[in-house]
Amino acid sequence: MRTAILGAIVGGLIGAGLGFAAGIFTYPYIFLADIVAAEEVTDAASRVVVAKGTFIHANPSDPIHYGKGSVTVYRDAVRLGTDFEVGPGPKFHVYLVPRAPVTPGDDVAASMYVDLGRLRAFKGSQVFPVPVGVDPADYRSVVIWCERFGVLISPATLEFP
Repeated sequence: MRTAILGAIVGGLIGAGLGFAAGIFTYPYIFLADIVAAEEVTDAASRVVVAKGTFIHANPSDPIHYGKGSVTVYRDAVRLGTDFEVGPGPKFHVYLVPRAPVTPGDDVAASMYVDLGRLRAFKGSQVFPVPVGVDPADYRSVVIWCERFGVLISPATLEFP
């Protein structure tokens, strides 16, 4: 009897943990995967482009964490292109990172990154303001980073004109 009760408790805890983990990973697919952003930079024609880049799949052996699409860096904003897309997940942020290239083995969280904010959608164009006092020319990469799990999702090495 005691063994059966202990087995039920352990089984319940394992089941609850697996259910919670499944919920974290399926939530974005169920509720957020169809949201496509369509933000534009105001006065884009009169703005100076500081750099451009393309997001890549950082670790091809990892089918969950991927990214693709273009990024344009202005003096006061970073714009993810209309072709931007990442695999869904929790708490993805856009970082300016001083080094390039950024690889899955790099500890981005320990670098002198600038957090531009949380992704609002997993697809489409989004604009993130660059904080006052930050010179985007000092940063060589734009990175999509999962803050919840400390995982590199997709880096874009910047090319300066």
